[in-house]
Amino acid sequence: MAAVRTTPIRVLVAKPGLDGHDRGAKVLAHAMRDAGMEVIYTGLRQTPATIVDIAVEEDVDVVCVSVLSGAHNMLFAEIMEGLRARAAGDIPVLGGGVIPDQDIALLKQMGVREVFTPGASLTAITGYIRDLVSA
Repeated sequence: MAAVRTTPIRVLVAKPGLDGHDRGAKVLAHAMRDAGMEVIYTGLRQTPATIVDIAVEEDVDVVCVSVLSGAHNMLFAEIMEGLRARAAGDIPVLGGGVIPDQDIALLKQMGVREVFTPGASLTAITGYIRDLVSA
């Protein structure tokens, strides 16, 4: 019998790089809180190293990275590499934002678990996180 989780799922919502658009990340963070998750929001313009540091220090279950700037390939590569360097490569990383289909396959090869593009429902995202953490 699987152990029943007694603490909320801890999710880091991160906005890396020079992207100054965070409405979607804030809406997602609100939906996660409504779903009973504990959310740590980095705020805008974080470096990949800072995101990794926060993920490790906060002992999160999942990292959600929102990128709208077009620099997703570089930013995700640095985040994934940083997590592995800190022995935290087992923390699942999810992506979101305006990411072309051809880049989604590359991000998944890097180790990004899933990528949610505009139009993804908040229920689908929170459900995916819940299933991911309970698996």
